[in-house]
Amino acid sequence: MSQEQFNKNEKQFPRFQPNRDDNNKKGGPKFSSYWIWAILLATVIGFSIYGPFAKKYQQITVGDFKNMLQRHHVERYVEVTNKNIVRVSIKKDSLKYYADKLPTSPISNKKDEKPPQFTFESNDRFREEILDFKKQNPAYFPNELDQIYDPYVSEKDSNWFSGMLNFLLPVLLFLAIWILLMRKMSGGAGAGGGPGGIFNIGKSKATLFDKGTKVNITFADVAGLDEAKVEVMEIVDFLKNPKKYTNLGGKIPKGALLIGPPGTGKTLLAKAMAGEAQVPFFSLSGSDFVEMFVGVGASRVRDLFKQAREKAPCIIFIDEIDAIGRARGKNVMMSNDERESTLNQLLVEMDGFGTDAGIIVLAATNRPDVLDNALLRPGRFDRQISIDKPDLKGREAIFKVHLKPIKISDKVDIHKLAEQTPGFAGADIANICNEAALIAARKGKQSVEMADFQDAVDRVIGGLEKKNKIILPEEKKIIAFHEAGHAICGWYFEHAYPLLKVTIVPRGTAALGYAQYTPKEQYLYNIDQLMDQICMTLGGRAAEDIFFDKISTGAQNDLQQITRIAYSMVTVYGMNDKVGRVSFYDPQQENSFTKPYSEETSKIIDQEVRKLIDDGYARTKKLLIEKKEQVRIVAEALLEREVLFQSDVEALIGKRPFEEKKVLDVPIPEPIVEQPKPFEKPAEKSSPEGAEGAGPGVFPLPA
Repeated sequence: MSQEQFNKNEKQFPRFQPNRDDNNKKGGPKFSSYWIWAILLATVIGFSIYGPFAKKYQQITVGDFKNMLQRHHVERYVEVTNKNIVRVSIKKDSLKYYADKLPTSPISNKKDEKPPQFTFESNDRFREEILDFKKQNPAYFPNELDQIYDPYVSEKDSNWFSGMLNFLLPVLLFLAIWILLMRKMSGGAGAGGGPGGIFNIGKSKATLFDKGTKVNITFADVAGLDEAKVEVMEIVDFLKNPKKYTNLGGKIPKGALLIGPPGTGKTLLAKAMAGEAQVPFFSLSGSDFVEMFVGVGASRVRDLFKQAREKAPCIIFIDEIDAIGRARGKNVMMSNDERESTLNQLLVEMDGFGTDAGIIVLAATNRPDVLDNALLRPGRFDRQISIDKPDLKGREAIFKVHLKPIKISDKVDIHKLAEQTPGFAGADIANICNEAALIAARKGKQSVEMADFQDAVDRVIGGLEKKNKIILPEEKKIIAFHEAGHAICGWYFEHAYPLLKVTIVPRGTAALGYAQYTPKEQYLYNIDQLMDQICMTLGGRAAEDIFFDKISTGAQNDLQQITRIAYSMVTVYGMNDKVGRVSFYDPQQENSFTKPYSEETSKIIDQEVRKLIDDGYARTKKLLIEKKEQVRIVAEALLEREVLFQSDVEALIGKRPFEEKKVLDVPIPEPIVEQPKPFEKPAEKSSPEGAEGAGPGVFPLPA
């Protein structure tokens, strides 16, 4: 896209600023209202204890109290039985004798002001001790009036605040626990008012991108999906200028379904629509409708379309729609009423009696085979946009997008990188660019070079390089001949994939070496091509048999590949005369519990698969016996250098006889050959694709 076109799109599809609240504008966290109530409660408690309304008491001893009694200064004393204290009130005329014990002057001009009180601790026998004290000191209590009018009162403290607190505290504790449980059940931030509150459990969880909401991704950031971009750009144009399409009697499509393998850019394309569109854009995942309560998903669908009607014309994007759109009634034992009711409500909203105008539903999935047929019919998803893995031109464009923020060397050839990665999706290419940058930074380079990208490709395909893995010299020799067998078969079989690289450097969890090829970008394969692929994959096992007269566990991954290819030839592609021109392929797995053929046919299938593999092994062994010297040359070179590229093999054994075009030759510095280390039995680990004990094998690039 040129700069003029990009600027034009910027004017037509302005990107917006986010619509945030005041707290988010300041960049700080939101202040919860619960803190306000907590602060108020703490303030009330503090005032009741330490505030001006709290009663002031001056501490005295029991001896002081007895002296007050002897001098007849006590006007009244109260024994608070529930607190084990005694509060003493002094006669107003006697306060002058206790001025040193009072915090302030005892003389006050206010008539109604109550004098300060004294207090001291009591015990269970306080009343008896006071009576004994009076009997033992009769001189200070000469008449019986002191006994009759003894200013003694016994009571319990009944503070109104403490009583209220004792009543409210259990209630507040129960409410706090209930709010916490409701928040956990609803998975949100609020108890009732927030988006995840229990009272909003039936509300839609869609994120609205409207005016003022900024999405940084535009169509300029989407590469390798030219046809799909045209389709989705037209959808945006439908909503912005509907008369252009309805003047001739046409109708705006109700929905479009993005279908493609994982990592091909379905969600990225939807984000670009949100960044470019001038209409409201609702984005959510299919799992946002799923809830443990029956009817919640349907309620969220209704609320989503209710919001969409208020914002129409608009776009609704549902990512991973297979979470709610699975075919109904296929598996009664695993049926889910909640999921089916959600799907039914979605079908009604998309094309029912209450048809919505101006609302386009965009969805994405990588499993279209499991979707319900009612969801795929015209009138709901009128268009199904297929997003496949990019071709050579598309991969080159994707590399250019992901290499913009990376400092690359001038010698990096983007076209060669695209040729070297057939079958890679956009996410894989993004991962390679990031891994290459990390590898270059780890080596202390100022820019990312071609060798770093080659290492990144190897790491994505085979896993992390195990430089310190201890391998016996005998094992290393077996691995070298094993990989040499793959390389020679790929070199001399006409329809085999062109060899890119062969190495005996361990990678991943169990790969002790691998041969890397560049598969041709084609969609149709004939019998000769598939048989050559089987023979090339069996080259490692045949080389071990020829040079060591015994076989090892290193071909485990190879056997998995050829078994899968052979069974597909017999049961899927109809390439066997005895089984016939039939296909037992079941994309929707409707017959997962029963085979669609008899036991006799099953026996024939097994026999024909074994015959295919045996014939391929005999053909492979015959070729390697004829090319025994070439296998030895390549194996010895691998033992010496550990890594051989296509140009190295060509220099050792000559050009490939059936080469139709020049195979990619990437100039990579030769690795340093390390001396074999003492044997140490490696820990048992799971090998690729669940294999156990798998060693050297063929690792072609993803097809």
